[in-house]
Amino acid sequence: MENEIPPANRVDQIRDELVALQGKRLRIRANMGRSRIIERTGTLLHVHPSLFVVEVEERRGRTARQSYQYVDVLTGTVELFDPETGERLIDYTPEEQ
Repeated sequence: MENEIPPANRVDQIRDELVALQGKRLRIRANMGRSRIIERTGTLLHVHPSLFVVEVEERRGRTARQSYQYVDVLTGTVELFDPETGERLIDYTPEEQ
């Protein structure tokens, strides 16, 4: 526990990693609770101080904007993947103690 990074710094690291991915395509897997898991593909549009916005593709060629918080990535509620390889882009899942 000596080298543990404080949660606020982890959120900053996640934000910095997302700034580098701005404008790129992502696959998002979001756990919405009650056994509802949504998977969508879209483009990372904006990175704000407390959230990020992804333009996702809907049915029939429509697009919608979804916003997520960095804390959701930190807790594993939202997972970000590369759409071609399926590789996880940011991995901050909580470790078992």
